[in-house]
Amino acid sequence: MSETATLEEKAANAATGNMARVVQKQRDFFNTHATKPLEFRIKQLKRLKEAMTAYEPKLIEALNKDLRKSEMEAWSTEIGVTVAEIDHYIKNLGRWMKPERKATPLFFQPGTSRLYREPFGVSLVIAPWNFPVKNLLGPVLGAMSAGNTVIMKPSEISPATSGVIKQMIDEYFAPEYMVVIEGGVPETTELLQQRFDFVFFTGGTEIGRIVYQAAAKHLTPCTLELGGKCPTIVDTDINLDITAKRIIWGKMLNAGQACVSVDHLFVNSKIKDKLIAKIKHYLKEFYGDDPFQSTDISSIISDKHFNRITNMIEGDVIHGGKSDAERRFIEPTIIDNVTPSHKVMQEEIFGPILPIITYDNLDDVISQINAGEKPLALYIFSNNKKIQDKVINETSSGGVCINEITMHMATTELPFGGVGYSGGMGSYNGWYGFDTFSHKRGVMKKAFFGDVKQKYPPYDKSKLNFIKFAAKWFLG
Repeated sequence: MSETATLEEKAANAATGNMARVVQKQRDFFNTHATKPLEFRIKQLKRLKEAMTAYEPKLIEALNKDLRKSEMEAWSTEIGVTVAEIDHYIKNLGRWMKPERKATPLFFQPGTSRLYREPFGVSLVIAPWNFPVKNLLGPVLGAMSAGNTVIMKPSEISPATSGVIKQMIDEYFAPEYMVVIEGGVPETTELLQQRFDFVFFTGGTEIGRIVYQAAAKHLTPCTLELGGKCPTIVDTDINLDITAKRIIWGKMLNAGQACVSVDHLFVNSKIKDKLIAKIKHYLKEFYGDDPFQSTDISSIISDKHFNRITNMIEGDVIHGGKSDAERRFIEPTIIDNVTPSHKVMQEEIFGPILPIITYDNLDDVISQINAGEKPLALYIFSNNKKIQDKVINETSSGGVCINEITMHMATTELPFGGVGYSGGMGSYNGWYGFDTFSHKRGVMKKAFFGDVKQKYPPYDKSKLNFIKFAAKWFLG
């Protein structure tokens, strides 16, 4: 290094060197093959469950400090769901790891074919701030179960939770197996300069592009879980009370700061007034006459996001609209008669604003959804199976819930992921997390007898005719 290098340059070079050492330390450990046996993987999953049980009070306190999450919401959407998923991995991992038998075409007989799932190696998991426990440890469980080592990069925007997670991981795991790197853009940038074997990113689309480009430099496979404006279609054939309750619950979860949050409603004109009345009723029942006094509504994560969201409040505001900048609190807000030109329809809301769009013709709704980017989630409230099937068949989204909100991402039996602009690169949850973090390795085993002499040169017409015949009849 030049003697004239600035202090900033020296610090940057030192940090980059430290990142390289962290990655190399994990790669050296992975190359000992210690992470591959089932016993090791189960032991680490149990250790993580033990850690989360011990740190539960600290995690709940940190989530409240960062986002003002209630204990109920912190436990149910962050801690409890993660511990339940750990149990699911422990229960099923032995079965998932077994080589999968595949058919062997007649031409390749006598022989056998099997599919092995093996770990990639050193994995990087970059998480967002909105669900800083679940959206970090959910992918980490996939990496652990598949036998990878893990470097975690939590969001600097939720520093209290990131700090507790780092403390927890440092106490329970060796850094050559699992480590947390805190920091902001500089640290993330330096991490992305390193060569990983797999990268998993959850966050915004623009940052997702940067991560994807960085991974491409090393030809590193990656999964991107992004976001998008998740539409909700409300038909006439519904239970009004349950529909209203579920929409409000899904919208106000973490004050709307969720990638699968209800972004906007398409409501059939025949039931719109009744639905709005029910929504207002349950807003009052859930959060009281003065929602500013409720302890069940999260705050907005930062001043930047608070200002961005409040700037969207315009037009026909029929409920709410008030905010408190000091507390970064926005009350549940409903905007009626929204059109595509409104600010609230220009980007993902990620806040407690509920725009309502009236429709009479379902085809118009489908056309409007298809005119935009593919959403991460799409919600349909209808008991009419023809309408359910029509929406599913004529749209595309990462996932779908019928007569429910967000719950599809909580089950370990369905993949969670996006498509197109909302991600479209891999999925996770349960088996799908294990599969995402596993390289699929095909293995064919042949006997020494039964060799096909026609495949060897010198070639002639008879050999070619035999291969053509075999390709037609024995390779299927």
